Amino acid sequence: MARGLDHVVHVVRDLEAAADFYGRLGFTVGVRNQHPWGTHNRLVQLPGFFLEILTVGEPQKIPPHRERAFSFGAFNRDFLAQAGDGLSCMVLESDNATSDKAVLERAGFGGFDLLNFTRRGKRADGSDAEVGFSIAFARYPASPRAAFFTCKQTHPENFWSAELQRHANGAQAISACALVAEYPSDHHIFLEAFTGIRAPHASSLGLAIRTPRGVILTFDRRGFRDTYGVEPPMDEGLRLGALVFKVDDPDKLRPACAKGGIRVKEAGGKLVIPAEVAFGATLVFEAS
Repeated sequence: MARGLDHVVHVVRDLEAAADFYGRLGFTVGVRNQHPWGTHNRLVQLPGFFLEILTVGEPQKIPPHRERAFSFGAFNRDFLAQAGDGLSCMVLESDNATSDKAVLERAGFGGFDLLNFTRRGKRADGSDAEVGFSIAFARYPASPRAAFFTCKQTHPENFWSAELQRHANGAQAISACALVAEYPSDHHIFLEAFTGIRAPHASSLGLAIRTPRGVILTFDRRGFRDTYGVEPPMDEGLRLGALVFKVDDPDKLRPACAKGGIRVKEAGGKLVIPAEVAFGATLVFEAS
């Protein structure tokens, strides 16, 4: 199965400040939710994709990593402590988490138990709803500062909301998630197994994998800088560096950014908000 982008985690120290930033940027931001393992989030929805703005809300609830159990809370807590705010997890869609787990294990990137959980959520009208997720984690120790997993929703009718997908900035869809690595080609075997897509396109800038929902780009430092005009995060292995959104007209963002005091750059016809402005994440807007 070829897997499209499902969501990306943007972990931050101050959830409300980050949510306010996304609101000033013209996104509709959902209410605060709580996980049973101590993390809290607020979501930005797009068709079939969401951005998870996450923080550690109750550190005493975070379980430790175990041999077969990936601790989502511990990973993001440690990410904040070691790297600061930034994009921490790239998540792909799933239609069968059990099958995904088997695929990852056969490819040598498995070994974690499935995570199945439910939590209470809020519909756009404020009413309560139960949402549920089945998650298959990938084991990729070559990239200690990035987590990868697939996610199947068990109650999607309670999660997705057309109202929450309407944004004042004209955002229509996720276009790409950009990764950074010193040697992008070193990671093609993992990325092929994780996405279910063979033979990514290679260029002098890195790798491109066109998924059913969005493109996964893997740049070296120069490629990221040349494409977005800003410096990338660098670490051992893969790091998540940027999210690219499709909007009806990038120039419509300029007044909102000016009003909100948000600094914007331009690169190759795209509007770019640097990581030092956007809580450790480079945010890019291109015309749809």
